[in-house]
Amino acid sequence: MPQRRPSDYALQLREKQQLKQSYGMLEKPFRRYVRRAARTIGVSGEVLLQLLEQRLDNVVYRAGLATSRPQARQWVRHRHFAVNGRTVDVPSYQVRPGEVVEVREKFRTSSHLVAAKESGAAGGSLSWLRVEPEQFKVEIVSVPLRQEIEAPVDETVVMEFYSR
Repeated sequence: MPQRRPSDYALQLREKQQLKQSYGMLEKPFRRYVRRAARTIGVSGEVLLQLLEQRLDNVVYRAGLATSRPQARQWVRHRHFAVNGRTVDVPSYQVRPGEVVEVREKFRTSSHLVAAKESGAAGGSLSWLRVEPEQFKVEIVSVPLRQEIEAPVDETVVMEFYSR
């Protein structure tokens, strides 16, 4: 028996689940991001990805200060990072251009952080982040562009899913 082609709904659901899981989010907060992106001026799919990329846990991961998003999320919850000198323990905190994220002083000697910093691409080639690995600092230079976001999905399909 030939295999049936998945329905449009099934394809949209799969894309949405993939994006949600890659950022480690639950349904309700993810839906809030989708609604916020739909209200914002611009291409709503791109805005959604930009909002997800600007989460504090994701910035820590992208800067190479953690080896995975779950690890970055845990370290943020454990109060290891400060934004503009103030300790932040909310992984969903939205960083804005001009803000500086840094590792708090007492965590800088952690073997896990040092290992993550050495193994990670420490900022890679992201033009929207300026990483100073020796000072354990990350400056948010601008809003990320779509070309720089390595999302494994088609964001327009995700927005179509929620527009039902």
